[in-house]
Amino acid sequence: MIAVTRLDKQLMYLNPDHIICIEETPDTVITLFNGNRYIVVDRANTVISRIVAFRARISHRASLPAAKRYLGRNLAPTGHKISDDVLSIHSAGGQNNTPFHSRDY
Repeated sequence: MIAVTRLDKQLMYLNPDHIICIEETPDTVITLFNGNRYIVVDRANTVISRIVAFRARISHRASLPAAKRYLGRNLAPTGHKISDDVLSIHSAGGQNNTPFHSRDY
């Protein structure tokens, strides 16, 4: 989220992914994809630099070593063993009459 200041000096946070365009017609007008328009005190260059900084922070966080270790991890086996009943059902194309659950015996 980026911070912008409305004309009444109220601080407002916008999601930069929802911004369609930023116009400077004496006042800076920010248009969102849902059609909402906001008139802000901040200049267009300032808003754009905040968007760039926001995206740079996200990119930087994604490239941290802990994130790489987490995202690139190999999932260890959970220790669950597939029973012979399940294997026989799958190998026979599901046509085997072997019960799948223990309660089916």
